[in-house]
Formats: sequence, structure tokens, C-alpha cells
Amino acid sequence: MDVHSPASLAVAQTAVPQRVSFDRRELGVILSLYGRMVAAGEWRDYGLSCLREVAVFSVFRRSAEHPLYRIEKRPRMRERQGQYAVIALDGRILRRGHDLGTVLRVLERRLIRAVDARG
Repeated sequence: MDVHSPASLAVAQTAVPQRVSFDRRELGVILSLYGRMVAAGEWRDYGLSCLREVAVFSVFRRSAEHPLYRIEKRPRMRERQGQYAVIALDGRILRRGHDLGTVLRVLERRLIRAVDARG
């Protein structure tokens, strides 16, 4: 039987989770935008990665390409610039912030332009 001191138990309970992931609400917001972009013919595939320090939702035009955009969640950035970011194919951070809906607006503007161009 292992005996742990109260201090070691407190550290174990507050330890960083094994993997970062999007919760149900966050996925709902992301998948709503994804569905609209698929309907507009802009996006065709996505990938989801849950790593130790970051969760990434990658968006592809075709499945064999590099992702057009990456939507990242980095909880360690929560107190600084915000835990959510949209990153372009070339690595530029298009928007970073604390609210996922606000951060994703940068991609919604691209949807409006795509619909106007076809309209």
C-alpha cells in the first residue's frame, strides 16, 4: 500500500491534464462554422488533434493537403492573449482571444466574401 502525504495528493489533483481537448460547446461552435463553409464549397475535410498542451481543429480544402486553417486551444495562454487562435496555412496568427466565437469571426468574414463572389 502506498502512503501519500496530503501535499502530494493536492499536487496530483491539480496536475495538468494528460491532453487538452475541446468541450462540447466549443465543438458545437466550430462545427457550426465548418458546416456553413462546407455548404459554401470552401472546406471539404477536417482533422482533430488532442495533444498535451494544445487541441487543434484543422480545416482542409482537400484531405491530402496541408490544413488551410488551424483552430487552436492552448489553456496556458488563457491569462495572456487568450487560449483560442486561428492560424493560417503560412503560420500567421489571424486572430487570438478569450472567446471562441469572436476568434472565429475572422473565418466567417471569408465565408461572406465566398458567398458574395458566387452570388
